[in-house]
Amino acid sequence: MLERRSMAALAAVIEEGGFERAAQRLHITQSAVSQRVKLLEEAAGQVLLIRSAPPRPTEAGIKVLKHWNQVQHLEADLLKGLNPFSEKRFRTLALGINADSIATWFFPAMNAYLATEPITLDLRVDDQDQTHNMLRRGEVLGCISSQKVPVQGCSVSLLGTMNYRLVASPHFMERWFGQGFSKKGICRAPLLVFNKKDELQSTILIREFGQVPQGVPMHYIPSTEKFMEFILAGLAYGVVPDLQSLDLIKRGELVDLIPQGHMAVNLFWHCWNLKSGFIEAFSKTLVERAKVFLY
Repeated sequence: MLERRSMAALAAVIEEGGFERAAQRLHITQSAVSQRVKLLEEAAGQVLLIRSAPPRPTEAGIKVLKHWNQVQHLEADLLKGLNPFSEKRFRTLALGINADSIATWFFPAMNAYLATEPITLDLRVDDQDQTHNMLRRGEVLGCISSQKVPVQGCSVSLLGTMNYRLVASPHFMERWFGQGFSKKGICRAPLLVFNKKDELQSTILIREFGQVPQGVPMHYIPSTEKFMEFILAGLAYGVVPDLQSLDLIKRGELVDLIPQGHMAVNLFWHCWNLKSGFIEAFSKTLVERAKVFLY
């Protein structure tokens, strides 16, 4: 039988990114955290944690983490059912989410629900093509992802579609693409990219020109707020969701570089397939409210 304190220690090491911060969170010594993880590995009969920087769970460790997180939510549901009139205690929802959803529709969709429910959010941000990996590793109970196929042991629901366009300021357009948006122009003009995992602009350029030419100058700015500011300042062109760009295009503050070349990205909600009223209520609200903002 796996001991609860040991599983909590393993989870803390992964979530905090190391033994020292895990010890601070659990209010015990670093050696005590190490001992608890070691005892858990002995009980499991295999290594659960790769002692790297930061530490990473092994495949077996992922299974233990997922079990621990699921048990916590099921126990919380049980306690609520046993004592429905007790004071509501806040529960934390760890979710994988892409930065564009945070910057556009997620909070307008969920603010009313979050204002009335005893929930705290632990949002883990990654590209929409990568968030499902957090769910697979047991780090989050649900994620917003562009992947349609559900992770094993999870359910999936369509949230809606986000449209993306390649845009630039009128000044940038005149300077770099005065003769029209062309392959020659993109070899010279600086392109703005969110991070190394972001492939939206490459997909759009490949669809338009057949390839992304070598040597394209690129800025990397992993901030949705600064991303838009950078484009509006005329410092680069980049891919922006319609939820942020359409009004600016209508006002003439941005130019759509490929009017017929927008890219539609379907977003899906993946979550553990548990009989948890708490998770089911959150999932139902998210799916219903997302349809108000997404296409």
